[in-house]
Amino acid sequence: MKILLVEDEKRMSEALCEILRQEKYDTDAFADGISGLDAARSGIYDLLILDVMLPGINGFEIARTVRKEGVQAPILMLTARADTDDKVSGLDSGADDYLTKPFETKELLARVRALLRRNNMQKTDDTGNLVSGDLKLDRSRSMLINTENGMDVRLSEKELHILEIFLANEGTIIGKEQLAVKIWGFDNEAEYNNVEVYISFTRKKLQFLASMMEIKAVRGLGYELRKKE
Repeated sequence: MKILLVEDEKRMSEALCEILRQEKYDTDAFADGISGLDAARSGIYDLLILDVMLPGINGFEIARTVRKEGVQAPILMLTARADTDDKVSGLDSGADDYLTKPFETKELLARVRALLRRNNMQKTDDTGNLVSGDLKLDRSRSMLINTENGMDVRLSEKELHILEIFLANEGTIIGKEQLAVKIWGFDNEAEYNNVEVYISFTRKKLQFLASMMEIKAVRGLGYELRKKE
C-alpha cells in the first residue's frame, strides 16, 4: 500500500515514516501544504495522512480540495488540538478519521489498518489481508499464500507492492505508467522495462504457487490480474 504523509515537523515526519515503512507501507512524505496537495491530487495513494497545521495550505484545505476533485483515498487527520470543533472541521472537509497528538504507535497503525481495510472491504479477509481467487497476501510477513494448497512464497518489496495493486484491483487493467508511478514514484527515473522485469518476477511467484490467478498482458493497455482461462 502507498501512503502519503504531509507533516511539517521534521522529527515527527521522520519517525512516522520509519514506523510506516517498518510495517511495509510505501510512504512518501512532504513538509508543506502546497507540495502535499500536488502529491495528493495524483491519485496514486491508498491513504493520506495530513497534519492540520501546515505552511502554505492547511490539512483541512487539502482534504477539501482533493475530495472536490474526486480523490477517494481515505484521509487520516493529525492535530495537536483535541477541540470538538476542530474534529468536526476535519470530518466536514472530507477526512475519514482524526488522531490527536501525542498518540501511541499502536493506535496510529490500528487507524491506518482500519482505513485501508475499509477502503478495500470487498478484497480483504477478517484480518485485513488482501485476497483474490486462491491468493492471500500476508503483508506482515511479505508472503503470498495459495489458500487452496497451502503453499507460500516470500516476496521482495517491489513484488509486494505490485501484488497489493493487482489484488486490490482484480479484473482491472492497470497501465505501465500507473504501475511505475505507484511503485517508483513521480521523481524516480525507473523506465517501463523495470515494470516488465518485476511483472515477470511476480508471474514466476504465481506459477510457483500453482495459482489459478495470472497477470495477463493486455496489448497496448497494460496488465490485468484474472483467473486462468
